[in-house]
Amino acid sequence: MNNRVQPSRQDRAISVLGGPSTVIDMGGLRIVADPTFDGPGAQGYLTKLTGPAASASDVGAVDAVLVSHDLHPDNLDTSGRAFALAAPVVLTGPVTAGRLGSPAIGLPTWGTHRLPRPDGEGELRVTAVPAVHGPEDGARDADGHVNCEVTGFVLSGRGLPTVYVSGDNASVRVVAEISRRIGRVDVAVLFMGAARVAAKEQGRPLTLTSERGSAAAAVLGPAMVIPAHCDGWAHFSEGHAEITRAFGEAGLSDVLADPEHGEWIPLPR
Repeated sequence: MNNRVQPSRQDRAISVLGGPSTVIDMGGLRIVADPTFDGPGAQGYLTKLTGPAASASDVGAVDAVLVSHDLHPDNLDTSGRAFALAAPVVLTGPVTAGRLGSPAIGLPTWGTHRLPRPDGEGELRVTAVPAVHGPEDGARDADGHVNCEVTGFVLSGRGLPTVYVSGDNASVRVVAEISRRIGRVDVAVLFMGAARVAAKEQGRPLTLTSERGSAAAAVLGPAMVIPAHCDGWAHFSEGHAEITRAFGEAGLSDVLADPEHGEWIPLPR
C-alpha cells in the first residue's frame, strides 16, 4: 500500500510535508495547516533549504486550510498562499483574515468553526487557541502580539482523536492554558525547531525548543507527538536529533512519531 500523500484520503492520519506544512485526514475531511509549496531559495530575510515532500497536486482537493499566520514566508509562501485562497475555507486569526480576504474566516481565541463531516458523524470542530511567537517578554506589535498574531488550532469531533496544532508558539505557559481549557489532547503537532533570527528578540527562540517541546508534551499528555517546522529552513537552530534526545531525556520517547516527510502517520483510536 502506498504510504505517501496523494489525493486519495486516509481514514485518520497526519503527514508532515516539511517545514510547518501538515496534512490532516479526519472524519472524511482533508485539512492542510500552513501550506508552503515553494522550492528552496531566499525568501526575504529567510532562506529555505529544501522543498516539500509532496506537491499541491499530490495533496489534491482539500476541505479547509489552517493558517497560523501570514506575515512570514516559512509559514505561508507564494505557492502556499495561492493554495490556501483556492480552498473552500481558510481558518486563521482575525487580523490575518483581514489581510487574506475571502475565503478566510477570522477566529478569535477560543472561537470554534464547525465543518460538516462526509463520514456522516456530525461535525469536526476547529477551535482557535493562543500562541506566543517569541519570548514572553518580547516586544508587542500594535495588536498586542509578540512578533505578530499567531493562531494555534485544536481539532475534535465525535469518535475522533483530539489534535492540537501549535503554530509558531514558544510558550509552555500557553500550552498549559490550552490544556486547562480544552482538556485531553490525543495528538500534538508541535512546531519545535527553535527558530532564531538574530535581528529579533536578541536571537532568542521564536518557536518551541526541543526541551520546551518535551515539556509541552508532558503538560498535554498526548498519546502521540508529531514534530513539525523543525527542518528545511536555515533559521531553525534545532532539528530531529535534538528533539529525539530531549524526548528521550524526558522519558517520552514512546509518544514521539517522526517518520519521513510525506509519509502518513496513522492516528490513535
